Amino acid sequence: MTQSEVTRLLEDIRLSYQAAQRGLSGLAEGVSKHEFITKKMENIEEKRVALIGIVGSERAHDLFTQALDAV
Repeated sequence: MTQSEVTRLLEDIRLSYQAAQRGLSGLAEGVSKHEFITKKMENIEEKRVALIGIVGSERAHDLFTQALDAV
């Protein structure tokens, strides 16, 4: 895996987190809203695990935290 893969994973994490945040204040209600946010959070976790596989857990934690702080 390359730096571009790390960059892509971090961008996917940022976009999913941003979408989940928007889901909290969106027009959808009830189960559909919950399912939407759950799916986004599951996607974030998949990307976080992939990131750990590429850069290791300590570096992944730092990059992950920076990505969420940037949102």
